[in-house]
Amino acid sequence: MKKGIILLTILAGVFLAGRTNAQVSLSVNIGLQPIWGPVGYDHVEYYYFPDIDAYYYVPDHQYIYFEGGRWIFAAALPPRFHDFDVYHAYKAVVNDPKPYLHNERYRGQYARYKGRHDQAVMRDSHDQRYFEIKDHPEHAKWKGNDHREGGDHHEGEEHHEGR
Repeated sequence: MKKGIILLTILAGVFLAGRTNAQVSLSVNIGLQPIWGPVGYDHVEYYYFPDIDAYYYVPDHQYIYFEGGRWIFAAALPPRFHDFDVYHAYKAVVNDPKPYLHNERYRGQYARYKGRHDQAVMRDSHDQRYFEIKDHPEHAKWKGNDHREGGDHHEGEEHHEGR
């Protein structure tokens, strides 16, 4: 009986540990993030901009803003936001699915950051993990860069994808 209880306890622990790891596991998507994104995040699905009450969806590179009673998905912001500067505006990282559908929550949660312009962005960072972003000023120094762009591939060397 004791052995059975111990075995069940161990199996339950293994099962729960496996479920916990699966729930918090996120892939790294630094290379997909825009160069104006804030430093410090390995995975971002959405950015919320408190200054304009809009979002940016990283995987599809789309802005999401409310207009005419519905959420619009577009590659650029509309003219009404022509003075908005993504490099200097505060960006809140939101990794919840479709946060714009719960906009009141995010508007309230990040209202205190409206008008804040002191957030460091990846473009200005010398952290090598951001060199992966193709628009980063130091992208040529990225260790994963296969050097085809710079012509550094030497004859006789093997070329391996994903280096």
